Amino acid sequence: MTLLTRIADLVQRLAAEAPRGDRDIVGGTCLYAVYDPVTRRCTMASAGHPPPVLVRLDGTAEAVGISPGPPLALSGMPYETTVIDVEPGSVLALYTDGLIERGDRDMGQGLRRLTEALAASCRPDRALDETGRTLLADLADQPPRDDAALLLARTRAVPAADTAHWDIPADPAAVSEAREWITRRLTMWGLDDLLFTTELIVSELMTNAIRYGRPPMDLRLIRHNVLVCEVTDSSSTQPRLRRARTTDEGGRGLFLVAQLGGRWGCRHGQNGKTIWSEQTIQGSPEATTHQGGSRQSHPQL
Repeated sequence: MTLLTRIADLVQRLAAEAPRGDRDIVGGTCLYAVYDPVTRRCTMASAGHPPPVLVRLDGTAEAVGISPGPPLALSGMPYETTVIDVEPGSVLALYTDGLIERGDRDMGQGLRRLTEALAASCRPDRALDETGRTLLADLADQPPRDDAALLLARTRAVPAADTAHWDIPADPAAVSEAREWITRRLTMWGLDDLLFTTELIVSELMTNAIRYGRPPMDLRLIRHNVLVCEVTDSSSTQPRLRRARTTDEGGRGLFLVAQLGGRWGCRHGQNGKTIWSEQTIQGSPEATTHQGGSRQSHPQL
């Protein structure tokens, strides 16, 4: 929601600065979706874009009921967030309107045809690239009015045994308790080599949340190809990475997190923000890719 608002502001500014005869062609639509493989939920918001189609494991498919906001070049209405539960192994289909609006067929008819085709073609034992090529060939019976694109994503889930959650008290003394909790959890997972850096990362993130954020706050660890540390609080204040001067007593927390982890970032939700940090797990595919000199991040939908 926040991202779409900022993009819309940028597009509106570009339209205002464009030559008078070109202002009407500056614009676009957008659908933004993020899937959480731990909670198995997908959060999405639309700026005038057609809704995604969800194909379930039982073979049924339907368009997701989202509330689209105005296209990016327009303003005056807020963007709304839609959250849905998604089973592991389901397929989410995102597409442009050129795929469903063809010839004398309206978008409603085109969406129904796409939904039926997805229900028939998306099978668990079939690769998505093959499914996508088949769908595009079947649906392209007439030249499209606009660019036609189709993105298919099959959802996966992180097993419950590979996640851990801890509620953070609004007390600075909780940082030392968190270190003990982290030691037990990482030892159980066989990640003793990450103990030192993880304790430092979590200490810095928790200290910032307790000092500058608002409760409720929580800590989450996720073990996959990487170890992810997340600290969530109820404040929407955007964290800022800066280089502290030698005389400063603080301001080094995020700098340390950035140096100790492979990647870090911040994402905003409806009720606050989450600051996260990744560390490579030795022996994982991610570690092999990184050592080969070509680091690739894991895709998020």
